[in-house]
Amino acid sequence: MSIFSFIKEAGEKVIDLLTPGNAHASDQLKEHVAKVGLGNPNITTEVDGDKVTVKGEVATQEEKEKILLALGNISGVATVDDQITVTGPAVTAARFVVVKAGDTLSAIAKVEYGDGSKYMKIFEANKPMLSDPNKIYPGQTLRIPE
Repeated sequence: MSIFSFIKEAGEKVIDLLTPGNAHASDQLKEHVAKVGLGNPNITTEVDGDKVTVKGEVATQEEKEKILLALGNISGVATVDDQITVTGPAVTAARFVVVKAGDTLSAIAKVEYGDGSKYMKIFEANKPMLSDPNKIYPGQTLRIPE
């Protein structure tokens, strides 16, 4: 599996998640994954400082990538150790980009696809974590599908 790096200071604040000795951190992470609209996947999580380890099985590569982003785009999380197994057919993993100050989905689409009008492809690939194509923030990591 692999380790994904995130910008530790960026992302949603989940109160007390990374407090040392927080016995409820795993439950809080599963609640966060459900809250952003990814349901209740068959995963378990562990928190060690600013690192989250996630294990389990999911049906698709897309579901796996969205879970990794939901966990990594939390303030205070620097790395996510991916130990998730995909049970469905193998597909090419999406690329990831980190939003920079001044970026828009259109600007990212222009760089990634050569066509700014393809911004909705990026928006759709990051639903349900994104609820509006105009609401992205610096430091956020996004999926860029083929």
